[in-house]
Amino acid sequence: MPLSERENYLRTASLTGGEWIPIRFVISDATWDHLREDLEDVLIHHPQLFPDFEKGRRDYENYEFRPQARAGEDFVDNYGCVWHGEVNGIVGIVEGHPLESWDAFEDFQMPDPETQLPMGPVDWDATRERMRRLKEQGALRSAGTEHGFLFLRLYYLRGFENLMMDMATGEPRLQQLIDMIVEYTEYQVHQYLDMDIDVFGFAEDLGAQDASVMGPRMFERWIAPAYRRLITPCRERGVQVHNHSDGYVMDIVDQLMDVGMTIFNIQDLVNGIDDIARELKGRVCIDIDVDRQSVVPYGTPQEIHELIEYEVRTLGSPQGGLMMTIGIYPPTPPENIDAALTAMEKFQRYWWQ
Repeated sequence: MPLSERENYLRTASLTGGEWIPIRFVISDATWDHLREDLEDVLIHHPQLFPDFEKGRRDYENYEFRPQARAGEDFVDNYGCVWHGEVNGIVGIVEGHPLESWDAFEDFQMPDPETQLPMGPVDWDATRERMRRLKEQGALRSAGTEHGFLFLRLYYLRGFENLMMDMATGEPRLQQLIDMIVEYTEYQVHQYLDMDIDVFGFAEDLGAQDASVMGPRMFERWIAPAYRRLITPCRERGVQVHNHSDGYVMDIVDQLMDVGMTIFNIQDLVNGIDDIARELKGRVCIDIDVDRQSVVPYGTPQEIHELIEYEVRTLGSPQGGLMMTIGIYPPTPPENIDAALTAMEKFQRYWWQ
């Protein structure tokens, strides 16, 4: 009897065998806005990966983008950070830092975890009902933090240069702020754990293009204790822990392994596919983030095919341990999206055929 989607995901995550590689396509709202019906024409030809897709469902002229992803608009989140959007469908940048000066710290108010997520309101009763229905259906029950729940949130609050100086000089108020953010996030973690979830995700970006934003010593001093405090309850409940970071993170990969993640979403070419295999294969489930900087948007269909094949062969195994995430952003043309989908269909069951 074939595995269910949930069973296959959990076996892949625990390296206990599966029947196919779990794949996640993240098609940005900007891509939808840019390609529109041309994108629909691509997806409709891939029912294996998009079995429920129907053309014509999206109202392009009246689509409501997320408030932090609207061109030319500012948005104030529940921490008081001011986001400015430049492109519809692409999350903007934080230009207003409420704790740019520590003078504002005494009067700073955290969001209320009972009613507020960082970017908007939360209805925990409705969330519990949604998880209950998923459990009844036998579906995977996943939850997670905002993208940028700790390190990036510190940067959003303080500004990047200020934060780096805080870390370098051992600013005592920084630890107070970290503890406040962790306490707020803990509330979310425990709410979801009580809903009997399967996987919880912690997402932010710890890497630049060719180096980690901080080295092992700084990571262990400021970030790792908070990660452990949030991850440990998940591990104690048998929940898979999915961690995401963009950028180069091989400088701190051992520290990231030590905090307790079980699934690591890491970018491929930035970190090096062979290096990822050497350092991580067999230690953790690798959720490889397929290149979105050069090959997928600008490469040929053949180059996309070859990249995905190489990643499957190099990082996968019959025991599982490999998931794949493909993010689609402008200016990726329809033919490259089609090539990525075609390659995924071809190699998704490579290790079991």
